[in-house]
Amino acid sequence: MAQKKNPKSHNKKEGRPAPVEQKNGKRSDAGDAGGGPKSSVFTWFVVLALLGVWSSVAVVYFDIVDYDSVIARAQEFRMNFSEVLQGKLAAYDTDADGDFDVEDAKVLLGLKGATVLKEGGPPEERTEKTSEPEVETSTQRGPEPVKEGAPAAEETSVPGSQDVESEIQAAVPLPPFVDSQFVPDDPAGDEHPYEETNAIDTTGGETPPPPAAVLVEGPQSEETGVESGRYLTSSKVSQKAEPEEPPEAAAEPTLTPEPAVQPEPAAEPQTGTIGPTEDRQEADGAAEKPAEEQKEKAKKKKPKLLNKLDKTIKSEIDAAERLRKKGKLEEALKAFDSLVRLHPQSPRVRYGKAQAEDDLAEKLRSNDLLQRAINTYGEAAELPDPTPDLLRAALKRRAERQQFLGRMRGSLATLQKLVDIFPDDFSLKNDLGVAHLLLGDNKGAKKVYEEVLAVAPSNGFAKVHYGFILKAENKIAESIPYLREGLESGEPGTDDGRFYFHLGDALQRVGDDSAYHWYELGHRRGHFASVWQRSLYNVEGLKAQPWWTPQETGYTDLVKMLERNWKTIRDEALTVMDRARGRFLPEEENLREKGEWGQYTLWQQGKRVGNACQGVPKTCSLMERFPEATGCKRGQIKFSVMQPGTHVWPHTGPTNCRLRMHLGLVVPRPGCRIRCTNQTREWEEGKVLIFDDSFEHEVWQEADSYRLIFIVDVWHPELTQYQRQTLSPI
Repeated sequence: MAQKKNPKSHNKKEGRPAPVEQKNGKRSDAGDAGGGPKSSVFTWFVVLALLGVWSSVAVVYFDIVDYDSVIARAQEFRMNFSEVLQGKLAAYDTDADGDFDVEDAKVLLGLKGATVLKEGGPPEERTEKTSEPEVETSTQRGPEPVKEGAPAAEETSVPGSQDVESEIQAAVPLPPFVDSQFVPDDPAGDEHPYEETNAIDTTGGETPPPPAAVLVEGPQSEETGVESGRYLTSSKVSQKAEPEEPPEAAAEPTLTPEPAVQPEPAAEPQTGTIGPTEDRQEADGAAEKPAEEQKEKAKKKKPKLLNKLDKTIKSEIDAAERLRKKGKLEEALKAFDSLVRLHPQSPRVRYGKAQAEDDLAEKLRSNDLLQRAINTYGEAAELPDPTPDLLRAALKRRAERQQFLGRMRGSLATLQKLVDIFPDDFSLKNDLGVAHLLLGDNKGAKKVYEEVLAVAPSNGFAKVHYGFILKAENKIAESIPYLREGLESGEPGTDDGRFYFHLGDALQRVGDDSAYHWYELGHRRGHFASVWQRSLYNVEGLKAQPWWTPQETGYTDLVKMLERNWKTIRDEALTVMDRARGRFLPEEENLREKGEWGQYTLWQQGKRVGNACQGVPKTCSLMERFPEATGCKRGQIKFSVMQPGTHVWPHTGPTNCRLRMHLGLVVPRPGCRIRCTNQTREWEEGKVLIFDDSFEHEVWQEADSYRLIFIVDVWHPELTQYQRQTLSPI
């Protein structure tokens, strides 16, 4: 039976050329040279096409794929992608039409100006202007705004005035007077340990009161800071470090000029610094190394504040705590109040409420609210089963806030309770010793530090404070090793300008020249303006030099008045010496090595002293015309009489805010002289000497009879009127 021929195959065979016989006997197709490959590729293309067609038919016929769903998803993807893309490009929408298009691209390429919509207007009110880069100037940039609700820093430092602080650490600047009710109490009898009557002088004869600390919401503007002068904590008067110089072989240090960094371009040179001592760098590094080690040791684990009850309500506590940390203090306090009502026995909830009250008191500057916080801290500590960490934190913060309000005795009781609960915690005992010092109770503080040193003889904090107490008792030689070893320990709380001051002073009194090494180190640490100028309560940027002329002070009228009327002033003083010698009170700051030195004070801290002017009415009448003297809240006006054989130790006054005038009234010759830094001068009757007593000075009276002078303190001439009004008294 004949086979049926495929028409397609038949057509192909018909179209092919006949094979050709080659010389070697092999047969080849005529189209092999060019048509073979083309025919093969075409064949495979046809096969694949047929497979595709039959596959499509099968998919549609058997409904394998839902084409409607696929198409819908593709459209949705295209729309979503468009929205995402527009969202990403919205930042480049320069014409404010809601999307990024060709017009926006032209603006970005600089081919067209930006279109700006008028604020609050419809699109048709658009105005076009070409965007130009703005150049920021100093007037454009203002001070950073204070975030509302952010907790204020405790005892915020604001340009204004400085005063003696009520804590053992270095002095902190006080803000200017604000009309606020948030003013800490000023209990009578509370004295600062560094300014007590039996302490070694750091105040130049005055006893500064505790500070009237005021909480301030935020920093003032830059303009206010420049106008009022910038204040630094402790004695940090900004200065450039002097270049390294080889040590001098002379016993007395050599005075070299040191430029002071002034806030104004026209800076005056700072004088009165000596070159570094030979082993300054080694000792500095040795002191810094243990300080770093102490900081490492001070790192503690996260305190455990939750007891079993607190853990069951941890989520509620965390929610309220987040509000407090975000600065939403009113909301946080309401949340903790609600939790206290629901869980009155929870120490952590009560502690959180106290923290919220504490933070809100700072924000609102409210004494009443701060007292509530103090009470709530106490309640948290009294609840059953508080964790040791919470008990410690609550009572310690309570004591700190009591000190801030001036409740020193209450703070002492709180710290005593802490020590009773944690008897092995030396840091708490050290804090208790500080509380005794803040009350002027050197005896109680001494007992506490003796207990600490008996168990921990290497405790640097206890050593340096114990050495200070010994020096206040005039046990000079005994105080030196405690002060020195305490400073060398580098422990937190020991790097304080007063300790450098007292150690150097003690070394000077025993004739040890290494005193200047410690002064130099204190200067390098920022506690002293220079080795010579060691006052602790300073205003930054004031001209600093040991000796002044009347022309340099600007107080030439006052000087002329004093020198013109010196005999009248002298005669009144001599009358008081003859009739009421008891008005001349002996110097009690322990500044004398030997001899007798009496003072008769007329003005102190900018106020008349009692009825002192009744004895010298003409003198007081003359002085009342010069407010730069009578209104100097950081100085005195007084007569000073010194008997033969008197020597006054090298010492410095408390502040760089004043200058001191000495008018010679009765000056026997020779033998009466005064040294300020490395310059020694003698008084003359009827003449005025002017010096800055924040620099080291020393007095000798080796004449045959008494020496009488009139001392007049005046404001530093570079202080502004605002500063003179706001600086706290010393």
